Parts: sequence; C-alpha cells; structure tokens
Amino acid sequence: MVELLSPGGNFISLRAALVNGADSVYIGLKDNNMRTNTSNFSLEDIKKASQIAKQYSSKIYLCTNTIMKDEDIELIENYLPIFKEAEVDALIVSDIGLADLAIENGLEVHISVQENISNIKTLKTLKKLGVKRAILSRELNIHEIEKIANYSPIETEVFIHGAMCMAISGRCFLSYGLYNKSANCGECLQPCRKQWKLTIAQDVDSDFYEELEDSAFLLEKSNENSYKSNFLSPFDMAMIEHIPELMDTGVDAFKIEGRARSPDYVATASRVYKEAIKSYESGNYIFKQEWVNDLKKVFNRGFDTGFYFKQPYKTGGDNKSEFIKKDIAKVVNYYSKIKVAELQIWEDLAIGDEIVIQGKTTGSINHVIKSMEIDGVAIDYCEKGRNVAIAINEKVRPNDFVYKLIKR
Repeated sequence: MVELLSPGGNFISLRAALVNGADSVYIGLKDNNMRTNTSNFSLEDIKKASQIAKQYSSKIYLCTNTIMKDEDIELIENYLPIFKEAEVDALIVSDIGLADLAIENGLEVHISVQENISNIKTLKTLKKLGVKRAILSRELNIHEIEKIANYSPIETEVFIHGAMCMAISGRCFLSYGLYNKSANCGECLQPCRKQWKLTIAQDVDSDFYEELEDSAFLLEKSNENSYKSNFLSPFDMAMIEHIPELMDTGVDAFKIEGRARSPDYVATASRVYKEAIKSYESGNYIFKQEWVNDLKKVFNRGFDTGFYFKQPYKTGGDNKSEFIKKDIAKVVNYYSKIKVAELQIWEDLAIGDEIVIQGKTTGSINHVIKSMEIDGVAIDYCEKGRNVAIAINEKVRPNDFVYKLIKR
C-alpha cells in the first residue's frame, strides 16, 4: 500500500489531514524548516502533534531541511533526544551531517527534495549512511521515477500535488537577492508569484532603434503560444487524474505540498487523493470528475502535471479557486445528543449556503446548511447579529472559526 503524506502547517491543518485519511503528516520545527513564514511547531508542540497523530494510527515527520551552518547543526543536535522522546517517526533533512547525527541518535531519516535526488547511485550511497527514505527530485519524469523506484535500496517518495517552484528543487536566490530573505533557509517571500515587467534596453546607434513612449510593459496575453506577466510563477502540480500511472511506478509514498496553505486545502487534498488511492487499491478504479472539481474549490494557481509527462510551461500568479472564504461566524456550542451547533453570526446565512468550520481539534469541515432554527422555529434565512442553530452531524467545538464559501 502506498503512503499518503499530507502537510501540517499548524494544529488545525494537522487535524484536517488526519481526519481526511493522511497516513502521515509532515510538520516544521520553528525556525529550522523550509516554511518559516508559517505557524510551525515548537518543541513542546511536537510531542503533542505526535500524540495526536498516533490517535489516528498515523505518523509524524519533522522537517529540519534548511541549509545548516555549524551553529544550526549544534542547536539541532541538542534537540535530537527531545525528538526521540516525542516519538517523532522521522526527520526530513537536507544536510548529510545532520542525517548522520540523527541516525546515531536512533531517529529515522528521510532526505529532503532539497537534495535533488535524481539517480540510483545516490540512493545506494544514502543506504550506506542508514537513510530510510528519499524524496525524489520534482524535475524527474514518470519513467525516470519508475526506474529509480524499482531499483532503489531505500524507500522513495514523490510530490503529487501542490505548488511548483521556478528553481530546481527550490534552490532559488531571488528572494534573498531582492529582500535578503533566503529561500534556502525557509524564508522565501515568493517574488516569483508577483507580476513582472519586461523592459526593452535599446542601443540608440542601432539600425533597429525605435522611439517608445514606455520601454517597460506587462505581458498579459494568456492563451497558448502567448505570454503573461506572471511568467516566473508555475501552475500547481495536480496528479489526481493520473493515480494509476503513479501507483504503477512502485513509489512508496505520495506527498501533498502545502504547509503554508489553509486547513480546508489540506482537508480537501487529503480526502480526494485518499479516495483515489483507495479506488485503485480496490481493483475497481473509477476516475471521478468531482475530485478535480473539489480541488478547484480550494486555493490553487491552476493545474499542471509538473515534469511527470512534459516540461511544465503554464504560469499563473493568483489564486484560481472558484470560491473565496468569508469569515462569518464562530461556534458558540455543540449539542452532541441532537447534533446541533449554535453559531454567532456577523454575516447573513441562508439554507443552501456552504460553510467551512475549522478548529484545532475539529480540523476543517465543509458543510451545506440544510436546517436552521432560532428559538425552536425553523427558518430559511438569518440576518447577521443573531445566534442561530444549524443541524450538523460532525462534532464542532466552541470558538471554532466559521467561513462561508462564496462563488467568485
């Protein structure tokens, strides 16, 4: 069976991943992972996260995969016994020295995609070091992945969904050059996602010199064989339509990117890919278009298949989700016996509205309003500023956040 590995940027996303079928969740150690701009987990949080994962018979992997200087290695070395005591199932690292130290301390080690693993020889070398798994380079095609997986002496893992980077395995210097924030130390501010201008530099003595009112311009056309201003920002990878081909590669784990994304993204991506994997493993695989439709409802930059079948060429900087989330309410109480939640709303709510409820223990739940009451009287519409009861089977909790999905 293939392992589904989902992102956990905070406790809400962690729970969202686990509730929706993730076999394992990868989280970041504060200040020492490739997404330092997200909430991340303190040393105290890591033990709690591990305990939560084990309630679902799932695993916790801890990312410590930034560039490591001597002082960073010394700091993490002191933490290794704490990770072991917290029952972290594996460390995801990109530094070979740290990998060696972690193995010496009895921890399982997975080598990060930052190492751009692209050949069998490297995997054999990692085996000698005691490494358990390697996340393969995102720049490999599906045939190269299948060959490597079939001959690898250690477990292999690949990304199947989420953001793609303009640089090879994320080794980018753009953020550091512009903002002094290093992508390789987890501080990327993603200038590649912005709109860019092209400026024409001309030689006045050239035969091709042309007077221009403005030598800088945005490239805005967006159809085939044309250009856009977001030409440094790739589409997201989405392999949901190619689960059989992925399964046939023999890779051990499928990874969803997105520790910086919202809990509803994590919940949806985890659920959709888990359903697709189970469908294949049942022996009666049937592709469902609703899988794609659901993925389009949460944050995305448009979908492509990365390097799996061709060199990616599609670009898009903005969120292409068909819906936006509007903060409309909080949960006041949940009555388990009658399966009713009381909401305090500050935006209007109506029968048929789709809402998202999120909380540390709740995770992320999508729910369509089918029944509402105020003081025991059924209603179809409720104006803002009221408390309203809604019927919902899933347990939610006081102070959970409530959002309404609004079609763009």
